[in-house]
Amino acid sequence: MGLLDGIRSALGLRAEADSTRDADPEDLFGMSTAHLTMEADLGYDSGETAALCFASVDSTDFRSAVEEVEEILEAGEVETGTRARFVDDSHGYDWVVLEDPDFEDLVTSVHFAADTLIERGYGSRLLAALFAFEQDGQTVYWVYSFRRGAYYPFAPTGSHDRDSGTEFKLDSVLDGELGVESDKEYWYPLWPDRPGGHPWQ
Repeated sequence: MGLLDGIRSALGLRAEADSTRDADPEDLFGMSTAHLTMEADLGYDSGETAALCFASVDSTDFRSAVEEVEEILEAGEVETGTRARFVDDSHGYDWVVLEDPDFEDLVTSVHFAADTLIERGYGSRLLAALFAFEQDGQTVYWVYSFRRGAYYPFAPTGSHDRDSGTEFKLDSVLDGELGVESDKEYWYPLWPDRPGGHPWQ
């Protein structure tokens, strides 16, 4: 199975078929308190960035929906200072990448973007939301899978390696505060194209 097939399998159709509950964009607000636990109990700082991953549709209506998301985020930047940019990766997926030192603003902006696509009828195109944290030069992520309606930790190290010990520690501390995916088969690694990069780079 190739990387693209793996992403589709873990975050896409198979995940949707195996899901135990519907994804709810309100779940994203769980990060509002979880980031405090990450800082106070585990010593992580916010990476000051978050992202929303989705699969595009070649249609005028979908492009209109994405433009609506852009307009909402542009208006939000004036009020909150949250910077947004739209990028696509080498695997054919699109990302809304958000940057802001205020973590609450990141959560709110990701929710606005996801909720807008859902309201426009494109909730099935949403794959994942990522929130970055940093400690001693290492970046870790909490990933929310829209198809599974659950979070999981991802701690990449180097090139296509992951720090399982860190992931299990994050799971043990945050499980109960976040709805963490119990089936680790769905803790899918979203590898960046280069070591040290973000999954959308």
